[in-house]
Amino acid sequence: MSKIHNKNGSSIIRRDLKAIWHPCTQMKDHEKIPLIPIKKGKGVWLTDYDDNKYIDAISSWWVNLFGHSNKYINSKISKQLNDLEHVLLAGFTHMPAVTLAERLINISPKKINKCFFTDNGSSAVDAAMKMSFHYWINKGYKKKKKFIALSNSYHGETLGSLSVSNIDLYKKTYKKLMRETIVVPSPDSYLRNKKNSEKKHCEIMFDHMLKTIKKNHSETCAVIIEPLVQCAGYMRMYHPVYLKLLRQACDKYNIHLIADEIAVGFGRTGTMFAYEQSKITPDIVCLSKGITGGYMTLSTILTTDQIYDAFYDEYIKLNAFLHSHSYTANPIACAAANASLDLFEKNNVIEKNKSLSKYIYESLKSLIHHPHVGDVRQHGMIAAIELVKNKLTKEPYDWRERRGIKAYEFGLQNNVLIRPLGNVIYFMPPFIIKKNQLDKIFNTTLDIFDLWKKQNT
Repeated sequence: MSKIHNKNGSSIIRRDLKAIWHPCTQMKDHEKIPLIPIKKGKGVWLTDYDDNKYIDAISSWWVNLFGHSNKYINSKISKQLNDLEHVLLAGFTHMPAVTLAERLINISPKKINKCFFTDNGSSAVDAAMKMSFHYWINKGYKKKKKFIALSNSYHGETLGSLSVSNIDLYKKTYKKLMRETIVVPSPDSYLRNKKNSEKKHCEIMFDHMLKTIKKNHSETCAVIIEPLVQCAGYMRMYHPVYLKLLRQACDKYNIHLIADEIAVGFGRTGTMFAYEQSKITPDIVCLSKGITGGYMTLSTILTTDQIYDAFYDEYIKLNAFLHSHSYTANPIACAAANASLDLFEKNNVIEKNKSLSKYIYESLKSLIHHPHVGDVRQHGMIAAIELVKNKLTKEPYDWRERRGIKAYEFGLQNNVLIRPLGNVIYFMPPFIIKKNQLDKIFNTTLDIFDLWKKQNT
């Protein structure tokens, strides 16, 4: 039985378990691992009903950029509530959406000139896939029906986005419901021959992609990729040169490049968008998660005039793009997103994060020598520690040991919210986090490792 208790929140827990089915959760686990009912969030802290506080080291699934209950974002949402809560975006528009679209375009490369709104990350990927597919139909390339994706990739959990994902658990369960996708080996640097640099490894691994594109380009709509970090795929990372080579190949063989920036966008990797580090321009960019600072669900697809123009025609031609959501570009969500962009501009966030990123690197680099650690990796404000059973062979722990869950429980007992991915402990904290709070997170993580070392497990 877990040592985590929440006496004052026990009623909420009982009511929750009676009524709510939680995401990515085997609900039977909660017979042993209690839910944590949260009554308040402020800054990097979450507070439960017994007034226990937890540092949100994962930004509540990677969305909370500027801390919980941010005063500035709160004020902008409050103001918007008094003006307009919602209006359909078909035939109507509103200032928060127009402003947000303009600002996203302004911080994108010159070729990106159009913004299409959707509701969440998975729906953004679905819409991007439809947009690419439909574009080729409108241009007369009716054979182009396939997509290319990387092994170990994750792009969402709707049937479309899941089809271009490559996480075994999902694939095996829902395979018969999904469309066929061409899968290419990931350039994951963790798997490289140590004789090769990360750059060299990516150049070698790109040969798989190039051969696949050459063979299938006449039937392929797009390559979809998570730039630099395969987040839900155990935070595996790769060198920016891969994106540069991919852009060149897509141009040569007339294929779209879709950049899924849902998790890595908005400063997470050290630049506003991860693809910037390769100095490329995708044809389609999917954005969500941190776009509203963690307040509201919202996503956007950014694309080029070339793609937009393929749909711009007389109605009778029936070439219009067919995708809609009831809450598309909700004004309150757009207000939160605009407030979040304000904070980037006012507080020079990207530049300030360089200092935090360096501190994270310096704090974690020594862990590579720990007997339980197979790898320590980082891109900007994303860092990950790979736990292994055998350091020399990189043999992972048996998934049935559930090391991640054990680390999660230990973290909560020590006032830190981490939520490992299998054998990978990762850190994706809010940008407002202080160095002493990072110390708390990292010291707690080290205590977990030392406990296992002491137990010889």
